[in-house]
Amino acid sequence: MTALPTTVEAARGGTTTASPATRTRPSGGGGRAAHQGGTHALLAGADDTLRVLDRCRTLVRPALEEAVGRLHPWVGEMAAYSFGWCEVGGAPATASGGKGVRQALAVLGAEAAGAPGRAGVAAAVAVELVHTFSLLHDDIMDGDADRRRRPAVWKAYGTGPAVLAGDALFALAVETLAAQPGGGGAVRTLSAALGDLVRGQADDLLFADRPWTGPERVRPEEYRAMAEHKTGALLGCAAALGAVLGGAGPETAGALDRVGRHLGIAFQIVDDVLGIWGDPAVTGKPVHGDLRERKKTFPVLVALGSPAGDRIAALLESGDAPGTAAALIEEAGGRSAAMAEARRHITAVETALAGVPLAAGAAAELRSLLGYLVRREV
Repeated sequence: MTALPTTVEAARGGTTTASPATRTRPSGGGGRAAHQGGTHALLAGADDTLRVLDRCRTLVRPALEEAVGRLHPWVGEMAAYSFGWCEVGGAPATASGGKGVRQALAVLGAEAAGAPGRAGVAAAVAVELVHTFSLLHDDIMDGDADRRRRPAVWKAYGTGPAVLAGDALFALAVETLAAQPGGGGAVRTLSAALGDLVRGQADDLLFADRPWTGPERVRPEEYRAMAEHKTGALLGCAAALGAVLGGAGPETAGALDRVGRHLGIAFQIVDDVLGIWGDPAVTGKPVHGDLRERKKTFPVLVALGSPAGDRIAALLESGDAPGTAAALIEEAGGRSAAMAEARRHITAVETALAGVPLAAGAAAELRSLLGYLVRREV
């Protein structure tokens, strides 16, 4: 899955706060002015966001540890390693296991429905397990040797064991939800999100083999669908499942699912901008890195449809002069179109939130968290 990046404003200007992706992933009575204000609020600084994340992680961690503790000891060690709880061999570790954004979305989804946060814990555990399962398999498919500044599980334990650990995490997620009252419906929701995730992953892999130009080239709308499936589906599932377990009705759950899906598209596209024009001192990646790796990202796909498309395609195919390619992509409107698309999906997030009644305090924390997702690496 994709790391979650920086602010739209920063990406528009080239100032960054996060690393790029590893591969290519009005209702409510306010009118237009209210939506503009809501969007600005969504993108504004959120001083309490880290506190919210910490509160949700603290609430979920005991249940997540209890679930992992039910696994075979060796498989459980690999799972604990992937969460940053231990080193290879089981020694305690202090490595980062991620900020727990999906956990927080599930907890806040329950609270937004008017329930205590603990009502969303099972959803948080299940979605976190599925997310981690997807990372284990994603690293293998991409050949990525590192994850969060440590060897990826497949490098630390071997490819076969890493696949096994991922499978175990998925099975554990299903078991966790099935044990809840009304768990059958929750499992179906999670399974549908996972189906979308697999669809998005498959499309992302297939995009790499398609031509840069001609009738078989990847279109921006195809990329948009890939990002929604690969990245947005699980974000939406987290918030929706938390709300459902908190007693929310289908309308609220559906709105929160749409929030996650739009958000997934927005931060994937911002991430694409950073992958070409991001500041290496901040991203930790070489400038024009995505162009050197010939990634079919949103700005590139837009620019390939311009009159300069053939020249851009030739530069990308040869791998020569990535700086020239970046300049041509920007001149062709790829960068501005990407940021306009990201802003459109951020506005859609606010529209979805404004369209349903949510508990005020939790809704404010949810907006703060969503703004954070568009600003920082997760």
